[in-house]
Amino acid sequence: FFLENDLRKVLAYSLNNQLGFMVVGVGIGTQLALNGTASHAFAHIIYKGLLFMTMGAVLFRTGTVKASELGGMYKSMPLTCLFCLIGALSISGFPIFSGFVTKSMTLAAAFDTYQAWLFVGLLVASIGVVEHTVINVLFSAFFAHDAGRRVKEAPMNMLIAMGIAALLCILIGIYPEPLYALLPFEIQADASGAVWQNYTASHIITSLQLVLFTILGFAVLYRNGWYPPELNVLILDADVIYRKVLPAGVWWIGRMGRKSIEGVRAKTLGAINVSIEWIREHHSPGGVMGDSWSIGTTALWAAVLLGIYLMMAYL
Repeated sequence: FFLENDLRKVLAYSLNNQLGFMVVGVGIGTQLALNGTASHAFAHIIYKGLLFMTMGAVLFRTGTVKASELGGMYKSMPLTCLFCLIGALSISGFPIFSGFVTKSMTLAAAFDTYQAWLFVGLLVASIGVVEHTVINVLFSAFFAHDAGRRVKEAPMNMLIAMGIAALLCILIGIYPEPLYALLPFEIQADASGAVWQNYTASHIITSLQLVLFTILGFAVLYRNGWYPPELNVLILDADVIYRKVLPAGVWWIGRMGRKSIEGVRAKTLGAINVSIEWIREHHSPGGVMGDSWSIGTTALWAAVLLGIYLMMAYL
């Protein structure tokens, strides 16, 4: 996803990351993990919808969401930039945003089950979230190099929709209890019955380390020119099979089929024409069968036919 130029595709690819968190939570299977999965699914719909809305607003005003053609949009669309920042921080699990109070449960469940490799894998996936959302989407669209586009802010109806989603991201992050009340199990940290707490020092420090050090690493790479630039390139994905290969195959089969049908049709028409010519040659008034026969010839043929009939009757 770090090579993809279309920012909407980047957000679509990030669905795999988020769904991976949910699948891992189901696989762990503890009450805390299942609660984390359910709450993450709910929060994900809101902040991912917010991110898609911000890119839709950019597309509406500029006509493109290609990273290579954007940059510096915060000057023209500051509110849209702010809403995109809220969505990016939410999906990254930054404290006081919705992703923090949902992802932390899945991370804690993996840690509590003593599956270190799984916990580390989730941390790496979290770093990937920061890279593709905060950096690829937010930074490429609204900051990075200034593309010189000066457009109007998003329409009021779009701003209202984005504002509602952004407000929900913050409210869930600050006060998650109404969401927790809807979860399948009572919020507990472990079998001892200890009540789950999101805003502990370990959870906050872990989240801040993930986000801030990822951004720091990107800053070092970007400043030294080591980070891949935004290029207007085509990234072939699995959908090329059903978007390009299969249609081309169907077109080829159809073309070959048309050629075969045309060949059969031509041969059939040729055979019909030959038959018509043969009938015309033999049965037309001037043809062989149209000539006047003598009485003797007629009697001979009648005798031959009667003989054949008698032979068939006695066999």
